[in-house]
Amino acid sequence: MRFVPSHLQRSAATLDGRSAVRSMLLIFAAVMICVSAMVFTALDRVGHYANQLDENRSREAVSGALQTFREQLAATLHDYAAWDDAAENAYVQKDTSWLDRNFGEMSFDNLLFDVSLILDHTGRPISAYSDGEPIQPALVDFVTPDVWTLFDRVRNMKADDRLEDTGFVSTTKGIAAVAIGVIRAKSGVRSVAREETRYAIFFRHLSPATVERLSKAYVLPGLTLMPPADQISHMVPIISPTESVIGGLSWVPRSPGDTSLAQVRPLVWCAVAMIAIYMLLLFVSGNQALARLSADEATAFRLAMTDRLSGLANRSGLFAGLSDLVVKAQSEGKDVALLYLDLDGFKEVNDAYGHATGDVLIRSVSAGLRVLAGEERVLARLGGDEFAIAFVGFDVHKTAAELSERVLDFLGEPLTMGERVAVIGCSIGLSVSRRGLVPSEELIRRADMAMYRSKDDGRGRWTLYDPSMDEEREERNLLELDLRAAIDAEEITVVYQPIADSRSFQIYGVEALARWTRKCHGPVSPDIFIPIAESTGLIDLLGLCVLKTACTTLKDWPGLALSVNVSPGQFRDPAFVSRVGKVLEETKIDPSRLTLELTETYFIQNPQRARKTLDLLRQTGVKIALDDFGSGFSSVGYLRQFGFDRIKLDKSLVDSVGENARAVEMLRATVALARSLDMPVTAEGVESEAQAIALRQAGCDLLQGFLFGKPMGAEDIAHLRRAGPLLQLSNIA
Repeated sequence: MRFVPSHLQRSAATLDGRSAVRSMLLIFAAVMICVSAMVFTALDRVGHYANQLDENRSREAVSGALQTFREQLAATLHDYAAWDDAAENAYVQKDTSWLDRNFGEMSFDNLLFDVSLILDHTGRPISAYSDGEPIQPALVDFVTPDVWTLFDRVRNMKADDRLEDTGFVSTTKGIAAVAIGVIRAKSGVRSVAREETRYAIFFRHLSPATVERLSKAYVLPGLTLMPPADQISHMVPIISPTESVIGGLSWVPRSPGDTSLAQVRPLVWCAVAMIAIYMLLLFVSGNQALARLSADEATAFRLAMTDRLSGLANRSGLFAGLSDLVVKAQSEGKDVALLYLDLDGFKEVNDAYGHATGDVLIRSVSAGLRVLAGEERVLARLGGDEFAIAFVGFDVHKTAAELSERVLDFLGEPLTMGERVAVIGCSIGLSVSRRGLVPSEELIRRADMAMYRSKDDGRGRWTLYDPSMDEEREERNLLELDLRAAIDAEEITVVYQPIADSRSFQIYGVEALARWTRKCHGPVSPDIFIPIAESTGLIDLLGLCVLKTACTTLKDWPGLALSVNVSPGQFRDPAFVSRVGKVLEETKIDPSRLTLELTETYFIQNPQRARKTLDLLRQTGVKIALDDFGSGFSSVGYLRQFGFDRIKLDKSLVDSVGENARAVEMLRATVALARSLDMPVTAEGVESEAQAIALRQAGCDLLQGFLFGKPMGAEDIAHLRRAGPLLQLSNIA
C-alpha cells in the first residue's frame, strides 16, 4: 500500500463539524462539572462559615462567662471590704472574732466565694478560712505568687484609687477567681495609716459544679475546665496576673454548618446524578451523530490533501507527508530524500493542443510516476507540471539517483495521448536530509533550487543539491540589488554594433546593446545580468534605459538605422507601447529609423495578445523584426499572421555556411521564404569574408558580425561613418 501520511489517517475532528459538535459537548460537560464543583464549594463554604460563626459566638460566650464570674466576685468583695462595720471592727475594735464570723465563716457553702483571707499590710494572716473552716497552718496553698502580684498592686494603690483588684490564680483546690481589696469605710476613705491597713481576699474556685452551672447558664454544651498543658482550638485560656496560662475552658462545638450540610447533601447528590445521566445520554446521542459524519469528514480531509486532476497528494499533502517522514527519520536514524520534478516542454504541448490534452498528459505522467515510485513513498503533484517524490532509507543517495534515471528514461519516451504523441522530458532536483535534521520546508527549497540548476544546465537531467547553490543564489540576489541601483543611478552604458549593407558594405545602422560595469567588481557579461533583469522584472526599466540612451545618441547620426532588442517581459507590459512612443517624442527621432527586435517565444505563447501589441507599435511608425529566426519553431503561418518588417537569421544558420552545400541550400531556401513574404533579411554572426559573400549571394540585404566590427562606443561609430565601407570590395573575390 502506498505511504499515506498520518495526517490523512487521523480523524479530522479538529477541522470540521465533528470537531465543533464534540467540542460543544466537552464544553457543556466542563461547564456542568464546574457548576457542580461551585455548588459543592459554596455549600462547603456556607457550612464552614456557619461553624466558624458558632465557634466565635461560643468563644465570646465563654469569655463573657469568665469575665462575669470574676466581676461577680469583685462585686461581692466590694460589698464586704467597703463596710463601715468591717472598718470599725478591723481598725477601732480590732475584733478578730467578728472578722472570723462575718468573713471567714461566710465561706461555708457560699456560691459567691469559698475562701476568705484577711491580711495585714505586711501580708501576715489575721483571718483565714476555706469553706467555713480555718486554714492551718500556712497559706501557701492559696497565696501564690500570682496572689502576691495582685496584693502588691492593691497595696501600692493611692488613696483615691478604687483600692481593689481581681484576677485568676491557680491554688491547690484548682483554678479560682481572686479579689483583693482594702477594708475601709463605705465612703471609701482610709481611716488608718497605710502600715495599719487590713486587706480582704476572697477566692471563688471553678469547681465542676460551678462549671456545670456556667454551661447551663450560657448554653455551652460540654463546657470543661482544661489543664494548661492541653491546647485545643475550642478553648478560651485563663490568664493569671503574671500573664501565664493556668488553664482554660473548652466546649464541644455544635457545628451547625455540618448539620445543615448533612441535611442537604443527599439532595445535591441526587441533582448531580441527574446531571450525570443527562450528560451520558447527551454524549451517547452526540457520538452517534458524529459517527454518521466521520466518513464524510475523512473524505473531505483526504480531498483537501489530494490533487483532483492526478489523484496524487497536493502541496499540502506533500508538506504533511514530508513532515511525517522527517519525524520517522529522526526516530529511526534514517535519511530523507526528495525528488523535485518539473516537466520540460509541457507548456508548449498545452498551448499547441489545448488544456484538455494537457490534462490527459498530466494524468499519464502521474500514472507512470505512481508505478516508478512504488509503495510506501510520498508522491505529490505540486501544481502545473511540477511533481515530487519523497522517501526514507539508509542509502537514499543511490536509491534517489536510480529512481531519477528511471524517471528520466520514462519521460524521455514519447507519450501517447489518444491520437496525439508528445515528447516532453523533465528536469529533477534532489535534496537529502541526513537523519531527518533538515526541516521539510528547507528540504523542498533545496530540491527546487537543484531542479532549476538542472534546467539551467540543459534540462533532461538530475542534479543533487550542493551548498554552493546557496552561495550562487546569494550572489545572484546581490547582483539584482546592484543592478537595480545601477539602473536607478543611470550607470548602464550602451554600446553599438555596426550593421552593414550587403551590397556596398557601408554602415547601414547599429544595434544597441546594454553594458554594465559593476562597482568594485568590474564588467558583468550581458549573459549574466540580462537573465537576472528578466526574472526579477527589472527588464522593463533596463530596456527603457537602453532605448532612451540609444535614441538620444541616434540624433548625432543622421541617416543611420537603430535596432534595439525587446525581451518578452517588456513586450507583455501593457504600458510598453506608450513608453516607446514617449521616448520617440522626447528624442524627436523618426520612428521609421527604429527597429524593435523580438524573439518568437511570446508570439507562440500569446498570439492574439502579441498581434494586438504589434498593431499598436506599428501605429507609432517603428519597425518590428523577428530575431533568431531558424532556431525555434516558427511556422510560415506565424510569419504571414504577424507580418514582420524584417527577419533576422540566427547565428546557427550563418555558422553552417561553408560546411557543406546542403547548408548553403538551406540558407538560400530560408531567405527565399522570407523574401516571398516581402520580408528583408538580416544575417548576424558574420565572422568571415566567405560567409559575407555567401550571405549576400543568398539574398541577405544586411549583415552584422565581428567581421564588420565588435560592439563599440558612440565615438567609434562616428569614426566608422567617416571611414567609408566596413569591408573593402577588393578583398572579395
